[in-house]
Amino acid sequence: MEEKLNEFLKNGKDWARANTSLEGVCLLKLPAYRGQQAKLAVEVNPVDEEERPIKKRGLMLRSIEELEAFRKLLAQEKLAMLLQSIEKICGKPAKRAQREVIEL
Repeated sequence: MEEKLNEFLKNGKDWARANTSLEGVCLLKLPAYRGQQAKLAVEVNPVDEEERPIKKRGLMLRSIEELEAFRKLLAQEKLAMLLQSIEKICGKPAKRAQREVIEL
C-alpha cells in the first residue's frame, strides 16, 4: 500500500483525487505550500444509493490524531440530540433527485 501511496504523491497532480476500495473514502494530493512538501490526505464523504457523494466536499483528514478527534466529537449523544432538534425546526434536508438511467 505504501508503494502506491508514494507513487500517487510523486506522480499525481495537485488536488487530484484517487478512489480507494473503501466506499466513501478517497485520497487527495495536497500541493506544496509555503515551503512544505506536497502531502496526502484522506477525504471521507458518504455516498448515496447511486454511489454519488452526498456532499460537494467531504471531511479531510491528514492524521490519526484528526481521525480520533472527529470520532470523539461525532460520538457525542448531545450532537445527535442537537441534529434531531434542528430537523424538527427546519425539516430534513431534501433528497437529491434520482438519476435517470437509460437501459441499453
